[in-house]
Amino acid sequence: MARRVVVGDLRVQQIERKDGRRSWTIVWPEGTVHTEADRFLRLHDGSGTQRTYAYLLVDHLRWLERECLTFAEIQLRDLERYMGIIGAEVRMPLGEPWRVGKRPYGRSALSIAAACLKGFYLRQSALGINGELGRRLDKSRLPSRVDRRRSFLGHVKSSLPTNPLAPKGPHRRHPKMLPDGAREGLLETLNAARDRLVVTWLADGGLRIGELCGLHLVDLHLRENAACGECRAPHLHVCHRPGNPNRAEAKSKHPWRVEHGIVTGGLIKRVSPAMVHTYFEYVTTEYPRGAGHGMLLVQVHGADTGQPWAPVGARRMLGRAGKRAGLGGVKPHAFRHSFTSAVLDAANGNLLIARDAGGWASAAMVDEVYGHVDVHDPVFDAALRTVWGETK
Repeated sequence: MARRVVVGDLRVQQIERKDGRRSWTIVWPEGTVHTEADRFLRLHDGSGTQRTYAYLLVDHLRWLERECLTFAEIQLRDLERYMGIIGAEVRMPLGEPWRVGKRPYGRSALSIAAACLKGFYLRQSALGINGELGRRLDKSRLPSRVDRRRSFLGHVKSSLPTNPLAPKGPHRRHPKMLPDGAREGLLETLNAARDRLVVTWLADGGLRIGELCGLHLVDLHLRENAACGECRAPHLHVCHRPGNPNRAEAKSKHPWRVEHGIVTGGLIKRVSPAMVHTYFEYVTTEYPRGAGHGMLLVQVHGADTGQPWAPVGARRMLGRAGKRAGLGGVKPHAFRHSFTSAVLDAANGNLLIARDAGGWASAAMVDEVYGHVDVHDPVFDAALRTVWGETK
């Protein structure tokens, strides 16, 4: 079964498979697959990157059609011009307006678009199409001190890949945090126990919204010395399930399994007493009896009451609550940034504790293999309890 999302002439096609997984490709108006785009997107099958690249690439392919440019003749200067049209700062004539009425890409989207275009044309070059463009894109640079520190065996690296299409200038280093008192202000405006659970779990758990909405009841081990044996304290397991009926999907893909009804593996995250309290309040007052899907968050109003609650519903709830509380539009990821910042402060700048408490992925392989802290470490425990407001 497939669901069509129209984007101009060329369009992104979402494909739903029998096993519940989803993938994306690009098709022509008559429904035939865009061969070159599909070949590239298949390299990213099963990841959120595939969907992002599909929507970025379809915009570029439509521009190529308008400019009457082929893959064999497009040059680096044309790609730089396209980056300027979508929002990058370039010093050249841009040609006719493109994407009229749409906002230019932000810094993050420009960086992703640059990576998408470089990957696409390097793939074309590897297939024997426009080798000159491939050579001009396949650049390298000398590694910086930061690069050497982050990279596995960085002390022996002599070069790193670079992207001539990437936006220039410094990266944004200050993620958007919640305003002071946001948690309390939001809780005062919420009537549903489910909504209070969402705010509390985002604030105390540092969860991504996809992770929270993708939780199943079996993932929750909310008592000490749970049967999984992987963490003595109350905790939960974030498991990547691409077939969730509400389309919620955890970004992390740590291996996990269920044996005799007990989940092991996944990304293990400690839970606070407040998280446990809001859970029991929710399941004893609002969670429907006999729900066969087994997911944690459900719709509590309307014709679909009792069905799994999608991340978009949680986002809208937080946006409405933020406006009622005078905070403006509150976004779920602000909780995650605030949580990580608070843990970092409480742990006296220990980056490993902050990374593991929030479940952040590290780009350095040596960190991923050797850098994890013990979740029972007293410093780790004290940092979490400080954030949870439990210190004496």
